[in-house]
Amino acid sequence: MADPIVSIFAGRATKYLAHEIAAKYGVPLGKSTVTVFSDHEFQPSFEENIRGQDVFLVQSTFAPTENLFELLMMADAARRASARKITAVIPYFGFARQDRKDKSRVAIAAKLVANMLIVSGITRVITIDLHADQIQGFFDVPVDHLFASNIFVPYIESLQLPNVTMASPDTGGTRRAASYAKMLGTGFVICHKQRAKANVVESMSLIGDVKGRDVVIIDDIIDTAGSITKAGELIMEHGASSVRAFCTHAIFSGGAYEKIQNSPFTEIVVTDTIPLKKECDKIKVLSTADLFAEVIRRVENSESISSLFQISSK
Repeated sequence: MADPIVSIFAGRATKYLAHEIAAKYGVPLGKSTVTVFSDHEFQPSFEENIRGQDVFLVQSTFAPTENLFELLMMADAARRASARKITAVIPYFGFARQDRKDKSRVAIAAKLVANMLIVSGITRVITIDLHADQIQGFFDVPVDHLFASNIFVPYIESLQLPNVTMASPDTGGTRRAASYAKMLGTGFVICHKQRAKANVVESMSLIGDVKGRDVVIIDDIIDTAGSITKAGELIMEHGASSVRAFCTHAIFSGGAYEKIQNSPFTEIVVTDTIPLKKECDKIKVLSTADLFAEVIRRVENSESISSLFQISSK
């Protein structure tokens, strides 16, 4: 029996990244179209035979919600076209901040999204830096949860900063900052914040010493940039030599770009899981294409991907 053919297709939101992933993997990006009707209803379709093939659908599910629904429809179309396996490559997994009931009478949207993906026909999920690790348990199919540390740690090392200290912008990210600190052999500090309401920080205090240090803040998401820029200002006020931020998912909503431009950051380094809405000279984008292509190759060859998580400082 011949080995299954690998086909990589893109949703409209992440076509720029899917092109790179397919090129790194060594196959042309699959042909698909989306027909949009006059009432804005849309219909994705595959324009080539995928019967018996291992199909990889690349689509981040940031706003608007049509991006998620397009991925669901592509999975359903692939299932009905008799694809052998259907893997959702979701660089940014939207609705991940709704992973529990934090107040009465609200949905657990991350679980709902997982359920919809399974019903649509997805047989595997590949994603990077979920907002909450436990979301992996919402799926009854394999989830390959990657980490941007594979990309960020080598870049941080290349900067050759003399006195690096890692930082978390809130107590929830302590584990992430501690992990980076261990990889790089540095210490870390924590910014403790209290919110007045969603996306609004009421107060922030610093736990740890940053005087004379080159501080690197680590986070998974920057949304309005209110928390991260406040953390950067606080760190510089406490005598840091410089401050940078590394963030996987650049949502950048509201006045995020203006806050970043006016912030004390030397640079903010992000990945390409979400396309930038506009250019900013303080923002540097690193590609995830090599990492996703390598994971797809290993999945197809039934090889372990655990080595991709084992990074040590040079």
